[in-house]
Amino acid sequence: MIARSALLLVLLIALAGQAIAAEREIFDFAYLMREGDPAYAQHRAYTGLSLRDRQRPLEGARLGIRDSKIIGRALGYRFDLREETLAEGASALARIEALSAEGVRIFLLDLPLVEVVELARALVTRDLLLFNIRHPDDGLRGGDCAPVLFHTLPSRAMLMDGLAQFLLKKNWRKVLVLEGQSAADKTLSTAFQAAARKFGLKIAAVRSFVLSNDPRQRDQTNLPILTSGVGYDVVFLADSLGEVGRYLPYNTKDPRPVVGSEGLTPAAWHWTWERYGAPQLNQRFDRRAGRRMTGEDWAAWAAVKVVVEALSRTKNRDVPTLRRYLRGDQLTFDNYKGMAGSFRPWNNQLRQAILLHTHNAVIARAPLEGFLHKTNTLDSLGFDKSETSCVMP
Repeated sequence: MIARSALLLVLLIALAGQAIAAEREIFDFAYLMREGDPAYAQHRAYTGLSLRDRQRPLEGARLGIRDSKIIGRALGYRFDLREETLAEGASALARIEALSAEGVRIFLLDLPLVEVVELARALVTRDLLLFNIRHPDDGLRGGDCAPVLFHTLPSRAMLMDGLAQFLLKKNWRKVLVLEGQSAADKTLSTAFQAAARKFGLKIAAVRSFVLSNDPRQRDQTNLPILTSGVGYDVVFLADSLGEVGRYLPYNTKDPRPVVGSEGLTPAAWHWTWERYGAPQLNQRFDRRAGRRMTGEDWAAWAAVKVVVEALSRTKNRDVPTLRRYLRGDQLTFDNYKGMAGSFRPWNNQLRQAILLHTHNAVIARAPLEGFLHKTNTLDSLGFDKSETSCVMP
C-alpha cells in the first residue's frame, strides 16, 4: 500500500511538472551551420598526423541552454535550441527568414565568414540578434559591422593586443616574426605587427617560411637558419596549420621563447583556466561533450547566456529592448574570467579578458596589471571607439 502511494505521488509530481512546463513560453535560439563546411574538414600533415582539427562549437550553445534552465523557469520561459544544418548551396538568408516567420529572433552563426558578412548586410534593419561565435576577423568589427551583429568571440586585434601586453610586461621588446605563405598566416602576422606598434615593441625582422623539401629553399625551411643573423628577445609565429610550429620551440638559433601560433597563445578560453568558477564550467562541458572546451565553444555558450541575462534584467523579449540593454552600460556579464563583460556600443564586440596559455596551462590574463584605460580597462584590448572604422546608427 505504501509503495503504491509513493508511486502515485511520483506520478502526480511528474504530471504537475509537465503542466507547469506546458504553461511556460517557448523562447527559441537558432544555431545555423553549413553542411560540408571546409573549416571543419580534417587536415593531416604529410606524415598522416592530424594537428589542428576544429570542432563545431554547437556543444557550447547546448550547454548554455542547459545552464539557463533554472533562470528560464523563474522567468516563465522554456529555452530551446533549434539546430539548423544548411545543405550545400542552400540559402542561409532564406532559412533565417523562414525561422523568423516562426518567431525565432536569436541566431548563432556558425557559418563561413563571407556568409556572416552577407547576412549582416541583408538583415541590417531587422529586429533580430545575430551572434558571431566563430570569426575573430577585425573587419566584422570594422567596415563590415552591423547593428544586428554581435560578437562574443574576441577580435584578432584583442587577442594580439593581449599577447603584446605580456611581451611588454616581460620586457621582451624585440620580436622576430616568422610567417607562413597562406592568407591566414599573413593576416595573423599583420595583426600582431599592428599590436606591436601599438605597445611600442620593435619588430627585429619579418621572415617567411615554406613547407618544402626543396634544397633550393633551405633558407626558408631550416629553422636554425631562419632564426639566425638578427637579435631578438622572442619569436612570434604565424602558422595556421601548425606543421612548422611544432618544430620551432627548442630549435631556434638562440635560446628564445616562442609565442603566437605555438608556445604562448592568446585565446578566449582554455580548459586549464582555474579561477572564477572556470573549473566547474569546464567540467560541465567535458561531461556533456566528451572533450575540452575551446574559445569558440565558450563564445557559443556566452551568446546564449548573455541573451538570457538581458531577458532576466529587462523582463522583456522584444528585440529592440534586448538590443538596447546589450549595448547599454548596465550589462555586467559574468563570463567566468573575473572581469565582467559588456558590449562595446561602437561595434557590438563583447569586452572580455584574454587568456594567454601554453598547451597545458594559462600563464596570464590580459589586460595585465598596469595597462589602463580612461573608461574601461578591457578597452585596452582591440579597437577603441576613436580607432574604429565601424559606423553604427
